[in-house]
Amino acid sequence: MTKDEIRAGYLAELNRVAPDIDPADVGDDDHIQDDLELDSMDVLNLVTALHERFGVDIPEADYPQIATLALAVEYLSKS
Repeated sequence: MTKDEIRAGYLAELNRVAPDIDPADVGDDDHIQDDLELDSMDVLNLVTALHERFGVDIPEADYPQIATLALAVEYLSKS
């Protein structure tokens, strides 16, 4: 899977979890909690959605690795 495909998939799942967030407005370094204002339940839902889409287990200790689009693309591309 390419990084562009991972990026598109991440943004699609983010939009599914938080439909009020327009994927076109999400910057590479926007933090999902600090900038996009996802609460802890939204983050858990995003982790679950990413697991289902990409088949990657994301342990809680690795949540900081998916906290921004840029970090998530790198993390998911290595998994």
